[in-house]
Amino acid sequence: MIDVSITATPPRADAYRGTPPASATMPDYGWWIGGGMIVSIAMLTIMMHIAGLAINPADADTLPFYVSGVVVLALRFGLRDRSWRHARAVADCAEYYGVFTILALMGAVASYPVAALTHGFHDAALQRIDAILHFDWLAWYRLVAATPVLQSLGLAAYRSIYLTPAILFATFAFTGDRVAAHRFLAVFWLTAVGTLILYTFMPAIGPFSYLWHGTIPYMPESEQWQQGLIPALRDHSVRVVDLGHLRGIVSAPSFHAAAATLYINAAWRLPRLRWPVLASNVAMLLSTPVEGTHYLIDILLGTIVALAAIATLHRLMPRSTARGASANHVAVARLPR
Repeated sequence: MIDVSITATPPRADAYRGTPPASATMPDYGWWIGGGMIVSIAMLTIMMHIAGLAINPADADTLPFYVSGVVVLALRFGLRDRSWRHARAVADCAEYYGVFTILALMGAVASYPVAALTHGFHDAALQRIDAILHFDWLAWYRLVAATPVLQSLGLAAYRSIYLTPAILFATFAFTGDRVAAHRFLAVFWLTAVGTLILYTFMPAIGPFSYLWHGTIPYMPESEQWQQGLIPALRDHSVRVVDLGHLRGIVSAPSFHAAAATLYINAAWRLPRLRWPVLASNVAMLLSTPVEGTHYLIDILLGTIVALAAIATLHRLMPRSTARGASANHVAVARLPR
């Protein structure tokens, strides 16, 4: 598996990763993140305008975002140069998770104008592919609906999508591994972009709305928003995106599946996190068909998008930069893959 983490120079980071060659230097990818965010905000603004959508900054539901932003900024700039031994790590962790939250929020908001600009639904084709793969979504749903324990475990696993990155960012911060954090943020952003691009070709209402008819014995986390919200976005019945009530409307590819792939990959080189992260994210994948109301092909496509993003970032943002051509050859030869 190609990894997005990087060999760290601080002593405590060495406990997790091998030490890079003396000829290698640690690149600074912070400007990649800043530039990507600026481009993303500009593109999101254009898409929102084209789709006739807006965000009301004075809405009461946006207050938690303002409060969270103030807290993150206070930690990032208030602690960074303090004498407390963990001040820098806490400041870095706040920075990483703050940027991650902004990227995730922009991705969720961007799904609305993207959905508004699509046409038709592709559930029939997605369901046919599932049939070829011998995946029976209705049987999967009936099992969960009849088993309260699976409902509780599945819901917890599905919601862990925001817990795992917090653990990863804390690890990166306390080991001084800024490059690993930046590369993870970059691959997360690239995966979100790839997911949205592919979604334009296969909008769907999801298997719950498409396949299930009659009384609902168990309502999944994602409910049945797509079948009502997407047409409303297309005919401009919905003109304001409520940040406090964002709904998951992307069916294929599944971003939960993509995120699980990214998390497992990022933790694979961290011995203390490898197996817990693998277990929790396999559980998240297993919960995604019902809680996320996804076809199996959605999950496979999400995984493929994440792997493609990882491979791309592996080439664009190397773990270290060697001094000189010969040094570069040595660094490439010695860096673990």
